[in-house]
Amino acid sequence: MMKRAGNDASPFSPDYAAARARFRARAAERGFRLEAHPIGRSGPAGEDLTIDVAVLGDDRPERAVVVSSGLHGVEGFFGSAAQLAFLETEPVESYLPPSGAALVFLHALDPHGFARVRRFNEENVDLNRNFLVNGEPYGGCPPQYKDLDGLLNPKGPPGWLDPFWPRALWAVLRHGMPEMKQAVAGGQYDYPRGLFFGGHGPSTALRILAANLSRWVGDSGPVLHVDFQTGLGRWATYQLLLDPGLGAERLAWFEARFGAGNLQLSRPDGIAYDARGDLGTWCQAMHPGGAYDLLCAEFGTYPAMSVLAALRAENRAYHQLGHDDPMTRRAKRRLLEAFVPADPGWRAWTVIQALDIIRNALRAGFGARSS
Repeated sequence: MMKRAGNDASPFSPDYAAARARFRARAAERGFRLEAHPIGRSGPAGEDLTIDVAVLGDDRPERAVVVSSGLHGVEGFFGSAAQLAFLETEPVESYLPPSGAALVFLHALDPHGFARVRRFNEENVDLNRNFLVNGEPYGGCPPQYKDLDGLLNPKGPPGWLDPFWPRALWAVLRHGMPEMKQAVAGGQYDYPRGLFFGGHGPSTALRILAANLSRWVGDSGPVLHVDFQTGLGRWATYQLLLDPGLGAERLAWFEARFGAGNLQLSRPDGIAYDARGDLGTWCQAMHPGGAYDLLCAEFGTYPAMSVLAALRAENRAYHQLGHDDPMTRRAKRRLLEAFVPADPGWRAWTVIQALDIIRNALRAGFGARSS
């Protein structure tokens, strides 16, 4: 089992099992109702893998604030730290929901990826490409993905010499960075062992959320959801990514509460891309009686191509060498660093910013709201 140094004074846990135990203990101490939803798999030490939920407030709320982590497994190291820091440092009276409201924490939406230090789940699925709506088929891929398959998903086992960088540079020169980013990361459903695979059907996480989301957040009231992610953008800074279809009035509402400089709609020259099967669109479809706004709080680490190289190396080793091969362990260390840098300054500053995001979400979600 792979661990990274951690201690009880830091909100960053050394592994999934420690993060889960700490999250559940702190939430219980602060009066949250706890649930554990197993995914039917075990972790590296045989531990149960569960999506853990902590709810404070009304049983059937009329409005809710949701804070989630680990949608992309390895990124759970940061998202869990943000949740834990909030539970450990904020006075309970500062976040008690008003009457008719609820605060919901979703911990480790992809516990397999968190525990195994992967971005993808037990079926190699990128969960943020799996939440398709309105009967959309689990099939197809961006037209350029086929041309990039050899670069992204090499068929041979990894070695010490890898021509990734010159080939990647050539691909960027051919396609342009915005087009390549969209082709690579927009979501594909035809290469089950490939990067950004959206699956061939609903994931376990989707089924768990479908069965319980309305119970946690209510049927028809407004919901404000913050999902913590990492790996895009400038070092130790964040952007709150919003639905590009947001109207001008709603955008102004968010700017007043979170700051215009912190918000970004999806656009070709930005850090984001349009993704099929994203969680936010699905949540909106599941909550037709009221507004459901999901803010993806995306924290920057390393340059995009370095992060892609780390993803590629881990995925290649995972499928072709197995868990215990030294090169697989090396690739996982590289992946963890790409998404959750060990640098103390990065960790301290990103957690401070994450706490501000949660506080702003509570003020916005439980305060007066425009239609």
